[in-house]
Amino acid sequence: MNPVERASILDYITYEERREAIRSEVLAIKARRRVHVGGVLTFLFENTATARYQVQEMVRIERIVREADILHELETYNELLGGAGELGCTLMIELDDPAERAIKLREWLALPRHIYARLEDGSKVYACFDGRQVGDERLSSVHYIKFPVGGRVPVAIGADHPGLVVEARLEPAQRAALAADLAS
Repeated sequence: MNPVERASILDYITYEERREAIRSEVLAIKARRRVHVGGVLTFLFENTATARYQVQEMVRIERIVREADILHELETYNELLGGAGELGCTLMIELDDPAERAIKLREWLALPRHIYARLEDGSKVYACFDGRQVGDERLSSVHYIKFPVGGRVPVAIGADHPGLVVEARLEPAQRAALAADLAS
């Protein structure tokens, strides 16, 4: 996947002027890359456009103008993107009830070893989690993960944790979007 380049980042004033149009485009891009699984897991597959949008939003919100700070944001958000043959993804564990969330994030501590992408041949490719986000006692509710799919487009995303066994098949539009990302 191509990283976001510095030349593509607008200053925050110009971005603010174009924000609504850019936002509409990116929301459409995100819609084709969002996968809901089991009512509690949401996977948002990232690409260059979604990462650029996140950088632009940070530059706008924080009024960033120093070059070093913009480069830091680029480095941070480019980490979300998959490398050659990989799909980068933001995983959100969505439990509305704070009490239930506190319990489940402890019970599902081993979840990072159980998130997978299922390929056409039925094999599972397990996600690689950022070790900086996995604690000793509980999970974070947001994770940045990568699926090393070897350039193959998954047909489903799921979890096979004993406390959470769920899977969702990808729709043709989702698979086409991920195929385009893998080809870029």
